[in-house]
Amino acid sequence: MRALIRWSLPVLLGLNGLFMLIAPYPWYGMVPGVTETGPFNPHFVRDIGAAYVACAVGLGWWAARRGGRVGAVLPVAVFLGIHMGVHIVESLIHGHPVSDIARDFVGVYLPALAAIWIVWRGLGRKEA
Repeated sequence: MRALIRWSLPVLLGLNGLFMLIAPYPWYGMVPGVTETGPFNPHFVRDIGAAYVACAVGLGWWAARRGGRVGAVLPVAVFLGIHMGVHIVESLIHGHPVSDIARDFVGVYLPALAAIWIVWRGLGRKEA
């Protein structure tokens, strides 16, 4: 069960990132709320897809070490945390309804909180 939990985030982030890289236009149209953020820009979608794949690699490195090597997750937590912060600030500035925040919870907030928790939990541990 722990392995399933450990591997779920890198696999899901990696699949999302690959989808963004390979098929940016279908991704843009399928993800709720994305079309409301501005016009389609394939380069931008692919850039973010690359960031998600990089996050998946860092989390995969951590998962392969059975929860070790927290240092590999630090840049992941930084990117996902800033990404979450952008969503929160934009929601506050633009007065988005709570339903937007709930919609983004699984895809934006939960991965960021999980990565931050992994780093926080690993602080002070001696890396192998």
